[in-house]
Amino acid sequence: MFPATLFDFNGVLVDDEHVHLEAFRDVLAPLGIEVSEEAYWERYLGFDDRGAFEAILRDAGRTTSPRELTSLIEAKRPHYMNRAKASLRTFPGAGELVTQRAAAGPVGVVSGALRDEIEFGLGHLRVRQHVERIVSAEDTTASKPDPEGYRIAMAWVADRLGAEAAATSLVIEDSPAGIAAARALGLPCIAVAHSYSQEELASTEANAVVATIADITPALLTRLWSDLGL
Repeated sequence: MFPATLFDFNGVLVDDEHVHLEAFRDVLAPLGIEVSEEAYWERYLGFDDRGAFEAILRDAGRTTSPRELTSLIEAKRPHYMNRAKASLRTFPGAGELVTQRAAAGPVGVVSGALRDEIEFGLGHLRVRQHVERIVSAEDTTASKPDPEGYRIAMAWVADRLGAEAAATSLVIEDSPAGIAAARALGLPCIAVAHSYSQEELASTEANAVVATIADITPALLTRLWSDLGL
């Protein structure tokens, strides 16, 4: 049953969108750009840092070069880390599920977050030792819904367990973009309604939708494996 598990990070394991919003504000305020909480949740949620900065600047009528975008991303990094150390939240049941899935097979994280943010969050959850592979923003050239990150993770699973295992790796996601990335490669995907409503996620190609990550139980996984005919 599901030989490997690939977790998204933000919105699945850690509840840190409030941290990201404040870090974006820290960097953009000196440029005279304001980002409301409503705009962040409606327009920028689900982007990686590069995509979010591009969208925010475009909406503000600003143009920027790739070098300037890189500078903004690097400027945001310490703001995120400082705020995360003070107020990072995790989802109940997240650490337990990572531990359970690691006992069943290899576990990876596929995220548009920066590597040091992921490392910090996994350490905060006390599950870093259970995660064998991290695919972060530094490893990809395109963010979700592009499937590049999951393609990299599948290659890692294939090296560990073979191509058939890679094709049946379980993905845990929270956003339509992430679900689309996983399903583009045919990967089975469970969506958790941490960031979007269950109704919104039900309209995606997710194979199952649950309210919280704590609802992903062994019984659910057994039933999903059977339903998919795997």
